Amino acid sequence: MKTLVTMGRGGTGKTSFVALMTKCFIENNKVPLLLVDLDPDQNLAEMVGVDLERAGIRTISELIMETFLKKGGTTIGVSPTERIETTIWERGLYEGDLFDLIAVGTKWIEGCYCLPDAALKGALSSMVKKYEFILIDSPAGLEHLNRKITTRVDDIFDVIGPSNKSFEHVKRAARIVSEVGIEFNHFFIVGGYQLPNDLEPTVQKSTGQEYLGKIALDVQVQDAVMAGKSLLNLSKESVAYQSVKKLMENAGYL
Repeated sequence: MKTLVTMGRGGTGKTSFVALMTKCFIENNKVPLLLVDLDPDQNLAEMVGVDLERAGIRTISELIMETFLKKGGTTIGVSPTERIETTIWERGLYEGDLFDLIAVGTKWIEGCYCLPDAALKGALSSMVKKYEFILIDSPAGLEHLNRKITTRVDDIFDVIGPSNKSFEHVKRAARIVSEVGIEFNHFFIVGGYQLPNDLEPTVQKSTGQEYLGKIALDVQVQDAVMAGKSLLNLSKESVAYQSVKKLMENAGYL
């Protein structure tokens, strides 16, 4: 089982990258997969064709809200992990034929992801199902990595855009990962579709991390995202899909 974390500032295309990475692994029979959506925008499920509400699946934050607030429970004395771990797997895990999905959701109280992160960390550490890969979609804020929802990942992918903040995010992310003691093999940089071609040769030197290449601009992806359709249904000829496939080959996964 390998754990891959994708991060990046909003608008760089990181969630689309995770969805297309999922498609690559499915097409190459590297399944089953576990998708973990840490982004409060919760776009990953839609991009892989999953309607969590219709499926009756709750986010971890919603389950914590129900357990500790609506039911009058307390967070004192018993860790949230012990209290709701079974509930997470029973009501918070979408189970599909080729992949499962779990979402943290929005902050359960203003300014705090501590309890959802603690609950997710406990759930991930006690998984009973064997996955080929765990694909984590992490927001730019890095709150979840800072609280070490996982202490060991295989590779990190930072999707960057055409801004100084995006490049600085890479440096900050690499520093945080090192400071909190998360072990990893590679820290890869991926160019988002908006990254100008003339910036590509400077990415590795500017960030100090290995540059894999760029996600191709693809009207098929734009149309699917706007229509709320799954990227898993894109044709294999999709230029974005083919570019992500090449990126994963460069990273040694295909």
